Amino acid sequence: MRPIRLIAIDIDGTLLDSSFQVSAANRDALRAAHEQGVEIALATGRRHSFALPIAQALGFAVTLISSNGAVTRSSTGELFHRDLMPRETARALITRMTDFRSNFVLTFDRDGRGTLVCETAEELNGSIRRWMEKNAEYIQFVRPVEDALTDDPIQSMFCGSIARMEAAQAHLVADEALMRRITVLKTQYDERDLCIVDVLSEGCSKGHALRRWAEHRGLHPEQVMAIGDNFNDVEMLEFAGVPVIMGNACDELKRSGWMVTLSNDQSGVAHAVRQVLQPVRG
Repeated sequence: MRPIRLIAIDIDGTLLDSSFQVSAANRDALRAAHEQGVEIALATGRRHSFALPIAQALGFAVTLISSNGAVTRSSTGELFHRDLMPRETARALITRMTDFRSNFVLTFDRDGRGTLVCETAEELNGSIRRWMEKNAEYIQFVRPVEDALTDDPIQSMFCGSIARMEAAQAHLVADEALMRRITVLKTQYDERDLCIVDVLSEGCSKGHALRRWAEHRGLHPEQVMAIGDNFNDVEMLEFAGVPVIMGNACDELKRSGWMVTLSNDQSGVAHAVRQVLQPVRG
């Protein structure tokens, strides 16, 4: 087996603990890996600027795969790849999902107000209040939300209770023509009764972005380790030669046959990194 040269790590539920902090153990393990020449990438559903403070807290430059694979930039700002959703596809999505407008957010690759666009905050505040508060300066309310489509967005997002999002996803996937134009990714937190359904351009995911970056760096899959905790991490875990699932992941994902590490509140990232790198590097 070739030595690991790249580690891709999800942020929420993986690198961050339940208080949304990077533990000292996780930070130290990743710094040690970096000092040994292993490249670190953070792969997240967050948009770039919302993930950047976490990357910067590690204390060294990393690659940031953000918006579930739609954008790949370095933590110092250099753009490598961007996969936008054509605005015509976004309009077709909104038309199809008109009954779920109160759960809907558009994300654009820009800074300042208008980076995030929705029609109303009422239902979103009920499910992702903390996220809404943290992103208040970037949110613009536009009704109808189609009027915001002056540029191609990065992605669309539906947020709500698990039951509400199951209904949304079922309604969406019944449109076969639209499904051929998009990628649908789910992130679910059973303990919070929260489900996020992200809709991106066709063929866009963390896995596609990680493969693209690894090939750019001249790396084979067996030289890549990936660590995640949720359904939107599956594609990158399937790509990596060393896939690791967090101990706080749902039972369905832990039955995948992948290595299971400790939970995010037990510094599971550090535990996995040390387990995999130490035997290879003596």
